[in-house]
Amino acid sequence: MPTIFNYGSDQLTVAIAISIAAGKTKGILNDLAISRIKASQHAVQEIVDKGITVYGVNTGFGILANSAISKKDTETLQYKILQSHSVGVGDPIPIEVAKLMLITKVHALAQGFSGVQLSTLTRIIWHIENDIIPVVPEKGSVGASGDLAPLAHLFLPLIGLGEVFSKGERITTAALLQKENINGISLGPKEGLALINGTQFILSFAIKAVQRMHNCLEAADIIGAMSLEALSGTKAPFDERLHNLRPFIGNKLVAQRLRILLNNSEIMQSHIDCGRVQDPYSLRCMPQVHGASRNAWFHLKELTEIELNAVTDNPIILGVNDTISGGNFHGQPLALPLDYCCFAAAELGNISDRRCYLLLEGKWGLPMLLMKDVGLNSGFMIPQYTTAALVTENKTLCFPASADSIPTSLGQEDHVSMGSISGRKLNRVLDNLEYIMAIELLSAAQAIEFRRPLKSSPLLEFAHDSVREFVGFAEEDRIFADDINKVTKIIKDFSFVEKVNAFATSKKIDLNEGFN
Repeated sequence: MPTIFNYGSDQLTVAIAISIAAGKTKGILNDLAISRIKASQHAVQEIVDKGITVYGVNTGFGILANSAISKKDTETLQYKILQSHSVGVGDPIPIEVAKLMLITKVHALAQGFSGVQLSTLTRIIWHIENDIIPVVPEKGSVGASGDLAPLAHLFLPLIGLGEVFSKGERITTAALLQKENINGISLGPKEGLALINGTQFILSFAIKAVQRMHNCLEAADIIGAMSLEALSGTKAPFDERLHNLRPFIGNKLVAQRLRILLNNSEIMQSHIDCGRVQDPYSLRCMPQVHGASRNAWFHLKELTEIELNAVTDNPIILGVNDTISGGNFHGQPLALPLDYCCFAAAELGNISDRRCYLLLEGKWGLPMLLMKDVGLNSGFMIPQYTTAALVTENKTLCFPASADSIPTSLGQEDHVSMGSISGRKLNRVLDNLEYIMAIELLSAAQAIEFRRPLKSSPLLEFAHDSVREFVGFAEEDRIFADDINKVTKIIKDFSFVEKVNAFATSKKIDLNEGFN
C-alpha cells in the first residue's frame, strides 16, 4: 500500500514529491483541504455576484488589468487565458517534470487561497494517478507572472485541448477524452488564472536538480577517493582538526566521507612514508571544492522546499472583501540559487576532469594512459578528450539566466526572473556531469588494478566491484563509448551510489553521520 500525503495540509518535500510522481505515495485531499478549497471558491463566486473588482476575476490580464469583464464573460475569460497563453515552443519537457508540475500545483491550490473548484483539483489528481500527463513545450516562460506558457499547456487538457502522454503514446486530448468517455471541465471565475499563475515549471526542474545533484555529490566523493587511491594520494588533508578550523558544513561533510571511504586501505598504508609532501589540488582540495558545491546544494534544497509549500498565485483570496494582488509568482527566489548551483555542478565536473588527466600522466607507478602497451593502443587518452569537451560545454552554460531581464506585457511586467531557463540549464549541466564522472570512475577503476595485489578500503573495493559488474579491465583499445554509456547509466539511475550506501549500512557505517 502506498503511503498517504494530504495535499494542502501536509508539508511537501523533494523526496515526497518524487515519491508521488513514482506512484509510491498517494496524494489525496482530506476534509480540511476540501473545506478550505470550497470556502475560497465560494468567496470568488460572491466577488463575481457582488461585482467587486478583483484582478483576473472580472478584469483582463497583465497590461489589460484595467479592462472590465462582465459577469456573464467571467468564465469565458478563464477559458481564453489557457488558449492565449499556450505559446510554448521546443521539445516537450520530460514526463516526470510535467507530472511534478501537476503535483506541486495541486498542493499550492489545495491550500485554499486561489478560488478553484474542488472538481478542478479532482481532475488534475485523476491525471496524476492515471499517468495521463500533458505535453508541455520546454521554452516560452520568462519566470515571472508565473510560468505562464508551460502552465497553460499543462492545463489545456482540462478543457479538452492540447495533447497528453498516455501509456507511452502521445495523443490529442480530444482522442483521450473520447477513449475514456469523459468530457473536459468547465472553468469557474479566476480558475484559468490560478492554474497558470505560479512557479511550478521552475520548481519542478528544481526538484529534479536537487535529487540529481545530490546523487552527483555523493558519487563525486566515492569516485574522487578511488582516484586518490589509484594515484597514491594521502588522506592527511581530510583530517577533522584541519576542517574544524574552517568549519563550512559542506567541507566538513566531504572530509568526513573521504576519511571513512579511505579507512582500512592497504594501498594507503603501503606508501605512508613515501616522502611525497603534497598532492595536486584536485586530490588535496576535494573537501573545499566538493564541499563548496555541497553548500550550494544545501541552499537550493532549503529554498526549493520553502517554495514547495508556498502559494504562488495572484491575486490571493483571503475573503470576499480581502484579496491581495502581489508578486508571489515571481521566480527570483529560485532563479538565483539555480544559477548558483549551475556553477557548483560545473565545478564538480571541472575537478573530476583534472583527476582524469592526472590518472593518465604515467606518474606514481601508473602506466601512461592506463595501459601497458601504448603506441599501438591509445589507452584512456581519448575518454579524457570527452571530459574536456563536456567541461567546456558546461562552462558555456554557466552564464546566469537570472542576470537578465526583458520587460513583457507592454512594460506592466517590467522585471522577470528567467528562472525557467536557470532550471532547464542546471539539468543540462547535470547531464554532462554524469558523463564526466562516469569517465573518471571508469579510469579510476582501471588504475586501481595496477596497485594489485594491494587492496583499497572495503568500501572502495565494493565500489570497484560494482563497476566491474558492467565493464571489465581494458587490456587493449576497444569502443570506450560503450563502457562510458554503461557506467553513466549506473550513475544516472542512482544505483551506483545506492549500492555503495547499502553496503556501508550493512557494515554499520554511515558516511554522512552527524550531517543527515
